[in-house]
Amino acid sequence: MAVSIRLSRGGSKKRPYYRIVVADARSPRDGNFIEKIGTYNPLLAKDDAKRITLDADRAKHWLGVGAQPTDRVARFLDAAGLRERAARNNPNKGKPGEKALERLEEQAKKAEEAAEAAAAAAAAPEPEAVEEVAAEEAPAEVAAEEAAPVEAAAEEAPAAEEATPSADVAAEEAPAAEEAAEEKAEG
Repeated sequence: MAVSIRLSRGGSKKRPYYRIVVADARSPRDGNFIEKIGTYNPLLAKDDAKRITLDADRAKHWLGVGAQPTDRVARFLDAAGLRERAARNNPNKGKPGEKALERLEEQAKKAEEAAEAAAAAAAAPEPEAVEEVAAEEAPAEVAAEEAAPVEAAAEEAPAAEEATPSADVAAEEAPAAEEAAEEKAEG
């Protein structure tokens, strides 16, 4: 007698509930079964412990006797660590769709344009290097004049940093004032 471990459907319309049963392979889906070894409720969340209940000892027994599980039950048994299930390969299913291919082509074009722009930018600094060499040859007096504005800007930066804490305090007080105004409006 060919024995299979499969799902037997119960529940009402659009509310499926399955029993994991051991049954004669020739019997109807929801017909007589030899033994009930678990349940499966697909309506529960995937991480819910009650989604799949399985009596591991009885499942091992029936697998040892030679019962063949269906694909879905084989997945359950694999998740429970009772039986190895080899992953199937469907190369067409893994291929990207038309829109995804178009997006990939657009990204490739953008990457090529970016590479060309980077190459052009790498070629452009050569004339600037010539200008830098000319600037080094300039007198030291010009360099001193350029350094003076930089020092002045450096002195202004700490003063700006000192001004920001008072702005932070004002920013902290503003939400408190808004909350007080809302409470007065409600009360």
